[in-house]
Order: sequence, then C-alpha cells, then structure tokens
Amino acid sequence: MNNRFIAIGVVLALITVLIFVVYGTRKDGGAGGYLELNSVKDFISDGKLDEAKEKIDTISAEANADSKALGKVYFKLAKAYEKKDLVKARDVYSLILNNYQNVDNILEVQERLSELNMEILFSRIITDTDVLYEIEPGDSLLKIAKKFGTTVELIKASNGLEGDMIMANSKLKVSKERYKILVDKSQNRLTLLAADNEIVKVYPVSTGENNSTPLGTFKIINRIADPVWYTQGAVVPAESPDNILGSRWLGLSEPGYGIHGTTKPDSVGTQATRGCVRMLNHDVEELYAIVAVGTEVTIID
Repeated sequence: MNNRFIAIGVVLALITVLIFVVYGTRKDGGAGGYLELNSVKDFISDGKLDEAKEKIDTISAEANADSKALGKVYFKLAKAYEKKDLVKARDVYSLILNNYQNVDNILEVQERLSELNMEILFSRIITDTDVLYEIEPGDSLLKIAKKFGTTVELIKASNGLEGDMIMANSKLKVSKERYKILVDKSQNRLTLLAADNEIVKVYPVSTGENNSTPLGTFKIINRIADPVWYTQGAVVPAESPDNILGSRWLGLSEPGYGIHGTTKPDSVGTQATRGCVRMLNHDVEELYAIVAVGTEVTIID
C-alpha cells in the first residue's frame, strides 16, 4: 500500500513539474521563458536596465514568445528608464507601440511616448535627429532655422533662450528632423510624424462641417502668430473673442484653408469648421513651434 502511494506521489510530482514547464514556456515564450522574464524583472529592480533590455530583446526573438507578456515587461523597463535616460525610455515605448499593440495599456504607452517626445524635443538633450551647431559670425536664429528647415521658436525653446540674441562660437541644439502631418477626418485626429513615419504626437482636432475639409497632400506655406481673421468683409483683430482662428495659423497651399487655434475649445473633436483644421490653442502653439514652412500635410477621410 505504501509503495502504491509513493508511486502516485511521484506521478503527481512529475505532472506538476510538466505543467509548470509548459505553462512557463507558453506564457512567456522561449526556452525557460517564464524564468527568463522573471530574471529580466530582477535586472530592472536592480537598476541594471541595459542588461534587462539586452535579455528581453533576446527572449523576444524566440519564435513562440508571448507578445503580450513581453509588452508588459518592456513597459516596466520603459518606466524605469524614465528615471535615468529619457531617450532610451522613448525608444522602448516606441518599440511597444510598433510591435506589442495587444498590451492592455496601449493608450497609456502612446500617451507616454508623446509626452517624452515633447519633453526631449523642447530640451537640451541631443538625439540622432539633432545637431550641436556652432554659431558663425553673422548668424541669426532665423538664418539658422532656415538652414536646417526648423523654426526659431523650437531653437529658442530647446536651448532655453529668452530673446533672439546669440553669440558667435557658442553652440546651439538644432533639430534637423523633417516632420509630416496627417489629418484623419473620420477620427478628427492630427498626427505629427517624423520623416520615417514614426508617431511623434497625436492631437484632437475639429474638421469641416459636411465633409468640407479638402482631401489631399498640401504644404504649409505660411505661419502666423496671433492671426487677424478676415471674414465676409470684416476684419477681426487677434485679441477679439470673436476671432475663431485662436492663437496660431498654419496656412496650407490649398487657398483659404489652414490649421489654426480656436476660441471654441468645446468644438474640438467634432466636425464644426468651415473646412479648416481647428486645434486647442495650447496644442496649435506647440505644433507651430515644431513645424516649418514647407512641411507636408496629408488629409484623409
């Protein structure tokens, strides 16, 4: 009888081990996946973030890796990187957004990515899309901005400049990124894209009533701060509460149309304009600082 119970116990123990091995591999993928991902979490807890990134990248290459489990660990890694290296944190959030969209908090990932993109862009942090430019005699902020296809506003913000005065032989962070804009009328969303089509930030917008916003690909041809509104023979000054253009205007190559702010923030997210793309003032001011004349704008249904 005792031998029988011993045999049954051995069988149950073997079954338990088998279930653990199968479950661990299925849940987290790869050879010893469950234990490997736990070791990645240990690296993160110990602050060994680069080692954690290298290990999780190796696990993710396994054919049977569980993408949802990997996405969760990448997210934990990105949050940890935020305390040490904003660029690496941004890159991990971008990786999640591109490869692990089945994670439960994908909207939080997109929000954090957008916030980090802006924080890095408007800081002195140099990335692979920036140059550290040495100011030459005779340079001005406008001349430098035109040389690199960026804006004076972005140069000033990313270098902490209050005025327009600059000194020869000193250095400035200058963005050399070529941005693009995509407006989706069906979603009332404007997406700022990098040249490689990576999402930089997504903004809510209003588009035209009765589908009046034109479709196609256009260019930004002018940029105006505090625009005057010329409408039906009237001239509405910038400071007037009746000026529906808000605080900024980005004119499109389609005559009469542009991207602008608003004095009616509650309308953003709906089809409410005469055909222009309407943004919240703080959003359009941020976009205005980033995109230069010549930026491509594509509008789709």
